Amino acid sequence: MGEHAQKRIVRKLDLERFLSNIIPQPNPQAYLEQYTTPANVAATMLYLAAYTNNDIVGKRVLDLGCGTGRLGLGAAYLGANDVLGVDINRLAIRTAVQNTLNAGLSGKAQWVLGDIAAVVGRFDTVVQNPPFGVQTREADRAFLVKALLLGNAVYSFHNHPQTDKQLIAKLRTSGEFLQVSPAPFLERFVATNGGAVQAVYAMAMSIPKMFDFHTKARYDFVVDLYIIKRVGAEYF
Repeated sequence: MGEHAQKRIVRKLDLERFLSNIIPQPNPQAYLEQYTTPANVAATMLYLAAYTNNDIVGKRVLDLGCGTGRLGLGAAYLGANDVLGVDINRLAIRTAVQNTLNAGLSGKAQWVLGDIAAVVGRFDTVVQNPPFGVQTREADRAFLVKALLLGNAVYSFHNHPQTDKQLIAKLRTSGEFLQVSPAPFLERFVATNGGAVQAVYAMAMSIPKMFDFHTKARYDFVVDLYIIKRVGAEYF
């Protein structure tokens, strides 16, 4: 990291406020699992990446399945050198461009309409909230494979392996996240694709009723943040 890299520490509350102003997907599609990452959950991911692991400030960051740019713009706000976001949905990309203009970060972030399979290059860090596979089984696997091909460090949200009301209650009362063990099948998958799970943090997430098949006004569940390093990675 160069001498001119951002040295100020952004308060987490300020980061959450910034993220809460990012316009979400105007017309979310169920088949793409277009759920907006809550500002507090996104902020926790980015804060851990930036200030615990030094993976954001002064780095080149890729946001796979970027949606309207919440994670990528958060990384730019914290001091990433440059951010590239990719999404298959045209409206999401248009909204990400507008969000970038609104945030005054046009020189820091670029957005590409396309499938993640088309992305090439080298990145210090990949951030992503991939589809969990609720609509398309194992949809998150392609994102993990691509992230490990392109980046040294990967921060990726995945569905907790089971519904755990006690864990949700504990997360609500004890803090923002708790360290948990990785799901064995995901840990094996990561290892098969050249990565190593460094840590997994469980967080409580809530999404409002968005689609006709939702039966509750709010759905509370646990999401796991996987912090992964590519084995033998060298910083580009």
